[in-house]
This record gives sequence, C-alpha cells and structure tokens, in this order.
Amino acid sequence: MNNVRTVSDTKRAFYTLHTRPIASIYRRVVEELMVEMHLLSVNADFGYDPIYALGVVTSFDRFMQGYQPEKDKGSIFNALCKSLDYKPEKYRQDAEELLALARGLGWEKLIGWLAKETVPDSAGRWQETISQIASNPSFKYSRLFAIGLYVLLEGADPDLVKDEKQREQALQKIAIALNLPEEKISKDLDLYRSNLDKIAQAQIVMKDMIEAERKKREKRAQEQQEKENPTEEAEVPSEDETDSDS
Repeated sequence: MNNVRTVSDTKRAFYTLHTRPIASIYRRVVEELMVEMHLLSVNADFGYDPIYALGVVTSFDRFMQGYQPEKDKGSIFNALCKSLDYKPEKYRQDAEELLALARGLGWEKLIGWLAKETVPDSAGRWQETISQIASNPSFKYSRLFAIGLYVLLEGADPDLVKDEKQREQALQKIAIALNLPEEKISKDLDLYRSNLDKIAQAQIVMKDMIEAERKKREKRAQEQQEKENPTEEAEVPSEDETDSDS
C-alpha cells in the first residue's frame, strides 16, 4: 500500500488550516511554494537544514510583501508548514539565527566558513549543518536551498552581493566546497531575482487596481447618498414661488 502523501493531500490540509480566501496573485505564489516543499518532503534524499529553512522563510516573506490583510500572512505561513507536518516556529527561528550569524561574520568570514576554510567561534551548532551537507553524497539540492545561500551572502554584505563578479566567485567557491551544482545555483538565483522583480511589478498594478476600485465605490456611495438625501436647497421653494401663491 502506498502511503506517500500527494500534492492534493497537502493542498487539502493547507486549506483546512487556513480558511480565508487568498488573493489570486498571492495564491499562485503560495501554491507554487507549497508544491515545491511537498515534492522535496517526499524525496528520500531530502533532509531539513537551516539554509533551506532560510530560503523558505525569505521566499515567503518577499513574495508575500504587501499582502492584505497583513494579519493573514502569519496564518498562511503556519498553514503552509503545518500542511507538510513541519513546525513553522522552527523554520522562523532557524532562519533568524542563521541570518544573524551571517551578519555577524561579514562577507569574507562567511564565505570562508561556508567554503570549509575556517570554523568561526560563533558557528556553534550550525557547524554540523555545513559538515553534513559537504559529506553527504546524496544531499538533495533545491532552489530554496540556493535562495538560503544567497540570503546569507546578502546578510553578510548587501552591497557586495549585488556585484555579479563578487557574488559568482563566492557561490562558486561555496559550491565546490559543499559539492553543490554551481551552474544550477546560478540559474536558480537568476530566476529568483527575476521573479522578485515580476511580483513587485504585479503588486504595483494590483495596488493601483485596488485604489481605483475603492474610488469607484466611494463615488457610487456618494451618488446613492445624494439620491436618497436631496439637498435642502432643492426642497425649499423660491421667493418667486412664494409670492405667486399669496
């Protein structure tokens, strides 16, 4: 008997946990992320790690930027994780702690650590993660893992990560040390940055549409109010009418 969870099972679980409707542009983002996480979860070679968690958290937060109502974002993220039997608080905590480590290390020390050249004192429990990735011949690489790597570099130095040459050199060095597919990382991150630009443009369009619709509703409401409550001036007879009646 095959007990492997299907994508439909995961989607059903998600919409049971989060019952409020999700705007179309964001629903696509959520479901694509959900499917990607699902397919990884049922892969025998996949194992959770904090770099992957950082990729998940960052992807969700950036692609869901501007979502309204804001308070629903927490519910959506929690449902996303719980629908796959993951703990959302672990994802958040690991992502925050790892990013804080990258910021504290800076560009050179972070790359040296990820490339297994040095072991900083602050690495702590995260050192085991790096060692396990490098020594695992069956490590399951994913786009979300690549995004996690990118965010670490971004956290270490937001300016240097924008320099294509510096970024590619850093990623190449890390990929070689951790036995990761260098070319795939580069392509996945190019697509990630491109999608961020597209979603930002779509969000602007959606914001304009929402604003235009709001103004239409206000205008219709005002017109309806004027119909129901004619102005006092229209109801009061003029002086000429009063004189003619007398």
